[in-house]
Amino acid sequence: MDSQVEDLHRRITGWFAGNARELPWRDAGRTPWGVLVSEIMLQQTPVVRVLPVWTEWLQRWPTPAGLASEPSGEAVRAWGRLGYPRRALRLHAAAKAIVEEFGGEVPSTYPELLRLPGVGDYTAAAVAAFAFGRRETVVDTNIRRVHARAVTGNALPSPSLTAAEMRLAASLLPLDTSDSVAWNASVMELGALVCTARSPRCGECPILDRCAWVAAGRPEPHYTAKGQAWAGTDRQVRGAMMAVLRSADGPVRRELLLHAPVDLAGPRLTADVDPLGALHRLQAPQEQMERALAGLIADRLAAEDAYGVSLPL
Repeated sequence: MDSQVEDLHRRITGWFAGNARELPWRDAGRTPWGVLVSEIMLQQTPVVRVLPVWTEWLQRWPTPAGLASEPSGEAVRAWGRLGYPRRALRLHAAAKAIVEEFGGEVPSTYPELLRLPGVGDYTAAAVAAFAFGRRETVVDTNIRRVHARAVTGNALPSPSLTAAEMRLAASLLPLDTSDSVAWNASVMELGALVCTARSPRCGECPILDRCAWVAAGRPEPHYTAKGQAWAGTDRQVRGAMMAVLRSADGPVRRELLLHAPVDLAGPRLTADVDPLGALHRLQAPQEQMERALAGLIADRLAAEDAYGVSLPL
């Protein structure tokens, strides 16, 4: 490996040693299960939102067997407002597979981890590296962004992961196993804290003088990144319906979900206190309400019987 790459390794891992956040899934006492839970929760969700849910989750289910013994609906309820609640179902399914196929222990290798429901290439590599200290090419959005700017000179990585990006990541991975784990964590943290998508803090970057993007004059992105809309979308309605189901202590009648009560007047309580009122204050079209409910049932995030709609059993 050439001296320039080794210099990148030295600078970025040195920066990480002095600037890494203290996160429970990085503690010396972390468990592979805790790392797996963190990786699935952190997908498209910031650390600040994940921390309290992760802590409560591990207190309630410190092992995969604990979660596997519960109905999948309890996983969805405990997921709270992290978003993309299908991840809760996948984590529940992964826990059951760990119990049934791996004796209750999280598997330690990339190929075995890929056999778990809901675990893809990134998650398998991350858990193998961060939970078991294996040499794997870990590539998330933060890592791709650092690589794009520092090495290729682009403001942003490609809209979706490319083979060229994977080859670049593999070429930058240190040969030493322990160094590779430190490198993966360090580049990821640099992307999360300094080399951010918007308003990067270049003055704090340990490789500012080596950054190809800065050397090129900080050119604009070669494409326009599209943000995800929320207001008025099916996702918003689904999320509001899920809040109602999570707060209910039994089945909720279909008509109560789909049709607003005659009188929604009175104090405007927060969504946490009055999830049903929050749902109907969206004033979503009837067809969207029905589509959202049908989607939740089809995705097994909700179940319906003669008594009403509830979280899955």
